[in-house]
Amino acid sequence: MTRALVGLIGANIMQSLAPALHEDAFAAAGIAGHYHLMDVQVLADRRLPDLVHAVRTAGFLGTNVTHPFKEEIIALLDEMSAEAAEIGAVNTVTIGPGGRTTGYNTDRVGFRRAFEETIGRESAEAKAVLLLGAGGAGRAVAVALMDLGAATVLIHDKDQARATALCRDLAGRFGAERCRAAIDPARALAAVAGLVNATPVGMLGYPGMPMEAARIEKTHWVADIIYTPLETALIRAAQAKSCRTMTGAGMCVHQAAESFRLFTGITPDLERMRSVFDACARRAAST
Repeated sequence: MTRALVGLIGANIMQSLAPALHEDAFAAAGIAGHYHLMDVQVLADRRLPDLVHAVRTAGFLGTNVTHPFKEEIIALLDEMSAEAAEIGAVNTVTIGPGGRTTGYNTDRVGFRRAFEETIGRESAEAKAVLLLGAGGAGRAVAVALMDLGAATVLIHDKDQARATALCRDLAGRFGAERCRAAIDPARALAAVAGLVNATPVGMLGYPGMPMEAARIEKTHWVADIIYTPLETALIRAAQAKSCRTMTGAGMCVHQAAESFRLFTGITPDLERMRSVFDACARRAAST
């Protein structure tokens, strides 16, 4: 392999750091690679099926998929990995011979590894955790929290039916006592060890906070999977109360490394990828 083309399909993604991470990894492997952003807010006349057809036709090795398509993409794929099927969401699609598409999920491992590095497995193990967001990212994070040994995951989503559906899926695999829907997230927060934001609220283009700052206590840990900006309003509010926090940086790097491996068969240098992320994040923060 001397040349490669991969990309990202989603909305509000033009500030993504994925191109820098993947293109540096391509360069390190001696591959002339390009990572193409396909933002449906920019390509207003393109729907998800159009973009999937386009990447297959253009000879992409594969594409990442992000909000709001991690669940919708499933119906367009030829097959899925067992893990992606278990989660019910896909964020990485490889394209094989004849254009055959296979869906994977690297968000689960990305969140789990980042959490272990920053906050620590013991902070979730045998404890209750509040998860905000039951969409594609929330599904992966919920399963990662199960991996981390959370006793109970309380799930809130503005679409209550979506939170209920995710809880039903999790209960069927991990036991009814491990999960329940939270209608009132502020009340639920009072009874948990920590909070994970897996909604887009706080991202560039989606201002606000998914939880009132006044509800957060210094005894909580707070994780946000967003990295644009790196320090969301939620993270800043938690830091102001001396909470342990986790930004979306580690998850981004770990899931990107696993996606790159799936696209190319090459395991990238994780520390190099982390350094590229840090340099790009510093530049973004200074502009």
